Amino acid sequence: MSRVPSPPPPAEMSSGPVAESWCYTQIKVVKFSYMWTINNFSFCREEMGEVIKSSTFSSGANDKLKWCLRVNPKGLDEESKDYLSLYLLLVSCPKAEVRAKFKFSILNAKGEETKAMESQRAYRFVQGKDWGFKKFIRRDFLLDEANGLLPDDKLTLFCEVSVVQDSVNISGQNTMNMVKVPDCRLADELGGLWENSRFTDCSLCVAGQEFQAHKAILAARSPVFSAMFEHEMEESKKNRVEINDVEPEVFKEMMCFIYTDKAPNLDKMADDLLAAADKYALERLKVMCEDALCTSLSVENAAEILILADLHSADQLKTQAVDFINYHVHHLTGKLHHAAEVMETAGWKSMVASHPHLVAEAYRSLASAQCPFLGPPRKRLKQS
Repeated sequence: MSRVPSPPPPAEMSSGPVAESWCYTQIKVVKFSYMWTINNFSFCREEMGEVIKSSTFSSGANDKLKWCLRVNPKGLDEESKDYLSLYLLLVSCPKAEVRAKFKFSILNAKGEETKAMESQRAYRFVQGKDWGFKKFIRRDFLLDEANGLLPDDKLTLFCEVSVVQDSVNISGQNTMNMVKVPDCRLADELGGLWENSRFTDCSLCVAGQEFQAHKAILAARSPVFSAMFEHEMEESKKNRVEINDVEPEVFKEMMCFIYTDKAPNLDKMADDLLAAADKYALERLKVMCEDALCTSLSVENAAEILILADLHSADQLKTQAVDFINYHVHHLTGKLHHAAEVMETAGWKSMVASHPHLVAEAYRSLASAQCPFLGPPRKRLKQS
């Protein structure tokens, strides 16, 4: 049996992409040959369809697959009566099936292969099944002494067989790519600075609670803090900032975002956090809040969210809120009086009194709609 080769080392591979791990599959193929000589071939008197068989053969003493060759000297049927037919037959097999390719040839007086024919693919053999060529060679050509294919009236057939065995997988890893770069932990490490108050250089007083922070990080993340510390303002001189319009819990969530770019409790305080993000020009956090509020839009809070979006210039949220209101005005029954679903809420009545321009915008949007709404609006908002 042929030895399974090792995969080529990286230096021998092409200059294309290199994978961290690899697998090399070797289809094991056993090759062997058999020679069969038929003496006094010209005396074969078999009729069309009759057969001569060789003795059985195999690839070796331990091979349980047994084969033989089958010849029809005057063809297999009417179509091939002027030809010699030649087949490879699987005599015995311990497996359900095997696959094999084969090649037949005739050895001339010099022992050279002539008139070779081979299978174009591996055929499926089961016990008792044969494959071959019904028109292997014309009888008149074979019997013509001038062609030298029957020296001393001997026909010598040569058969080469390639039997497919089990496949073998060899796998491993590319040692050239074994350096493992650790995952980035910048957010966790900066978050640790915030949690532990290490190396802080400013104080933030929020509704009576003191928080320690780092001016460089605040300035890098927020244009508002940057301006506060950059210019000769009281906050810059005293390294102390008074914040009276943000609740401590909301402020802590905002600071968590500033240090880690994450806001794990955002859904619980999206409205208040939106206001804080707007105040300190944290655009990404602001859109994250808009997205969370869009998912919570309902008939009861649609007007309140519209007011909130307008107050903090949250344009994407505002568009979603207007579309939501119009959907519930127009879609559910197709009749305008069904607007009571939204318009009878306390939020809508408050908006009519305090933000009439938003009521006008909602009606203008409804009037401009040229086709029925197919469903409540819910688009993924674009984050900065």
